[in-house]
Amino acid sequence: MRRIQAGSALSAFGLGFTVPYLYVYVAQVRDLGATTAGVVLAVFAMAALVVLPFSGRAIDRRGPVPVLLVASGLAAVGAVGMGLASSVPAAVGGAALLGAGTAVLQPALATMIVWCSEPAARTRAFALQFFLQNLGLGVGGLIGGQLVDVSRPGSFLLLFSIEAVMFLVLAAVVGTVRTAGSPALQGARPAEGGKGGVRALLGHKAMVQLCVLGFVLFFACYGQFESGLAAYGTEAAGIAPSTLGLALAANTAVIVAAQFLVLKFVERRKRTRVIAAVGLIWAVAWLIAGYAGLGHGSQAMATAAFVSTYALFGLGEAMLSPTVAPLVADLAPESRVGSYNSAFALVKQLALAVGPAVGGPMGASLHGPYIVTFVLFSLLVTVLAVRLGKQLTPVQNQPSLAAKPSRIVVRHQPEKETAAAA
Repeated sequence: MRRIQAGSALSAFGLGFTVPYLYVYVAQVRDLGATTAGVVLAVFAMAALVVLPFSGRAIDRRGPVPVLLVASGLAAVGAVGMGLASSVPAAVGGAALLGAGTAVLQPALATMIVWCSEPAARTRAFALQFFLQNLGLGVGGLIGGQLVDVSRPGSFLLLFSIEAVMFLVLAAVVGTVRTAGSPALQGARPAEGGKGGVRALLGHKAMVQLCVLGFVLFFACYGQFESGLAAYGTEAAGIAPSTLGLALAANTAVIVAAQFLVLKFVERRKRTRVIAAVGLIWAVAWLIAGYAGLGHGSQAMATAAFVSTYALFGLGEAMLSPTVAPLVADLAPESRVGSYNSAFALVKQLALAVGPAVGGPMGASLHGPYIVTFVLFSLLVTVLAVRLGKQLTPVQNQPSLAAKPSRIVVRHQPEKETAAAA
């Protein structure tokens, strides 16, 4: 588990070097234009949508390690290709490989965590993964920002090369994992071979409801960070572009600071109630964002309110990380963990694709309707979470119940009855 978590953190560290600068790199540094940059970012996202439907079956049939090794190799080649890209076809090809490779890493890593942990320990394992990934992204972005220079394409080649090396390090670290009692990690095919496909997953009512809930979660939060909410902040609230970086830093800081503080609170409560509480917290965050853009306070108050919005989103994310991913694992049949993780990753990717397309134009021009829309979406999270709770078993909803020692009642048999029986 330590090796898996370390590899996961290092891959996030590598991504942090380049992801914030993809648009600037393609449009300005390589001078390919804003349209090409938009196409490259779209290809990056679409590549994930193409490969994720197939990655789950591959993980279930072959095991997560071989799939992760191939995905890491593709991502490394894509990163180097992006660093060397000086034409539109080269940039699009590099983005396709990078997007496809990175998309498969998460369900493969999640499956490895599931097969390396007992159900009671998964809450902490996924919380630790989320914490380390955010820390890696933040540190990578911070260091990358110090190395990057838009006047020197070579500085970007350095960033993409570091990213490629981190993917290869991930492959080297995870490739050494050997876990006794987990034959899937040693390359053996699970007993059922992943039978049932998409039809079986769609017939799992609780999983379908969780996917719908997941789409709303990612659409209302992650899908707005760098699109609708950023546009709303600069247009409606008059936030300086540099403040967007401060807001994202506040989001990451809250996640890093709060992750293990909220973990004990989350572990003792039903998962669906925690998710419902996140919906309420995010509704408050959107109302504060509304004050930042639609209120009549000073610019300093608007800035503080906008940064607080991102901070509250971070608190909600810290509560979700030990809740949603372990729930996907607990709902999955033992032989279909990879398929369930990939399906949920696909839902997330769809939300991240639709979110900016819807939120970007609204945040830039329809300020009041934008806030009202996402307050309602946050409240919808609460409603869907409560409904999902009715589909779960008590242990699925609150794994700590299984960890409690059972009370064994011994029936006392009088001596006369014992003698008669003899």
